[in-house]
Amino acid sequence: MIGRKWVYGMMLASMFLSACQPVEKTSKNADEASAQTDQKREVTFPFPQIPALLADAEQRKEYLLKHYWDNFDFSDTLLVNNRSVSEQGWVNQLGLLASGPVPEAWIEESLDNLCTGMEKTEQARRFFMSMIDEYLYNPNSPYYDEDWYRIYLKRMLRSTVLDEASKSSLKFRLDLISRNMPGTLAQDFVYYLPDGTQHTLRKTPVEGNRLLLVFYDPECGNCQESLHVMAADDKLADAVAAGRLTVLAIYTEGNEAVWRKALPEIPQSWIVGNDRQQVKDEAKFDLKAMPSFYLLDGKKKILLKDASYPQVCARLGL
Repeated sequence: MIGRKWVYGMMLASMFLSACQPVEKTSKNADEASAQTDQKREVTFPFPQIPALLADAEQRKEYLLKHYWDNFDFSDTLLVNNRSVSEQGWVNQLGLLASGPVPEAWIEESLDNLCTGMEKTEQARRFFMSMIDEYLYNPNSPYYDEDWYRIYLKRMLRSTVLDEASKSSLKFRLDLISRNMPGTLAQDFVYYLPDGTQHTLRKTPVEGNRLLLVFYDPECGNCQESLHVMAADDKLADAVAAGRLTVLAIYTEGNEAVWRKALPEIPQSWIVGNDRQQVKDEAKFDLKAMPSFYLLDGKKKILLKDASYPQVCARLGL
């Protein structure tokens, strides 16, 4: 469902921005006839009218982004609950943001335009905050983007409407996604090998100045599938055997029996550890989806954060 809406949003944003003809004046009778026709039509998103004097495509795009929600009535519960209008409007906004390079200031003003409107009404606030989480923070969303999500979180933390409990939750999530950013040192943690010896990420030896850190749960279907693909990947196995890469697989769920039962399924050339749930309990990494892949260098600096396995392979040239 999200995928189809993403395509539609991109198409609509493109068509909307390409149309810059000034609105012609109409007669009173024509206006009345149009109004009667509109009443019979399905409710659609109330896009702002871009001033005709803005002829440049980038100017139209900037205006639309900054005024996108101006005509939306957030106090209208029926309108907010009409996902073909409210959710599709949000998808179209994201399509516009993704339609090309957009200055961060425009992104901030565009998201502020939405937040300013929805935060004043409790029902709208709950609906849109949930939807923003779904589209910007869900790694399965085509619009998953921690940079945009971080802008949104910072804006809502400045809200004069949210209570302290809500802000505390947002602050926790902002702190969490701000950790382990590319270019920074990875959060250190303790893990235990099958023989019981204790190790840390920071002191883990790395071959070839590349460490593929994999957080997994053998009882997770996606993890089972990903680990099977990795175990069957000859290029990955060759890179490890040739000393160009170290793979560190960390079990994060705290069930020793489950972890040990699945050990035979893990390639022997990998380092396999059990963190005894430290990473999750102390929120060292943002494990919102499993498995979770991080690519590090030998000094444990983050190169790729929460990437897909194909993205990791592409970065490694596998």
